[in-house]
Amino acid sequence: MILFPAIDLKDGQCVRLKLGEMASATVYNADPAAQAREFERQGFEWLHVVDLNGAFAGKSVNSAAVGAILKATRNPVQLGGGIRTIPQIEDWLDRGLARVILGTVAVREPELVREACRLFPGKVAVGIDARGGKVAVEGWAEASSLGAVELAKKFEGAGVAAIIYTDIDRDGVLTGINWEATIALADAVSIPVIASGGLASMADIRRMTMPDARKLEGAISGRALYDGRIDPAEALALLRG
Repeated sequence: MILFPAIDLKDGQCVRLKLGEMASATVYNADPAAQAREFERQGFEWLHVVDLNGAFAGKSVNSAAVGAILKATRNPVQLGGGIRTIPQIEDWLDRGLARVILGTVAVREPELVREACRLFPGKVAVGIDARGGKVAVEGWAEASSLGAVELAKKFEGAGVAAIIYTDIDRDGVLTGINWEATIALADAVSIPVIASGGLASMADIRRMTMPDARKLEGAISGRALYDGRIDPAEALALLRG
């Protein structure tokens, strides 16, 4: 069970949003590379990075900050936000990413996701961001008619390394992960699922150790870590124990 600390990048800085609203960004660290080093020092073994500007622009915007993060940490890094083409995927993997996260393109061009999985086995994750159970795209700015489970099932057998499932209505507001929807998604597909959005306290960490949640690959934490609501050493010890 992996606890993924999150670095969300906006204008080169490490921020957190509320409910996916860019106007609600709170800056937590102006030096994302330093934040990556700190997460490694605290004992985390993975890093989850999102290029927020890139998610809206449809192309990498914070590439310099991501490059600095890759140089700063030995931990594997997964990156989402604005990655929409095979050349972009190849470029990021060549630069040292452990895996890319495809979101909007998974809705718009599912065949591209399947092709990416074939070309880069084990290196492609799918981000499913849902509001009211429906998948949102373009940095959460647009709603689609697809249900989260419906989209996930499109990639069964394609070789997707993981699905990162985010409940947008809980993201950044510390109300707890939507365990019911996340576990239902994990039950519906064989692809490993990572919970995201709303992780609030040690209660969520303890919830991750319950039998029905053990099928998950892990969960992502942002604001709760930055605000000190979760003690890294205690959380990691509980999950490893």
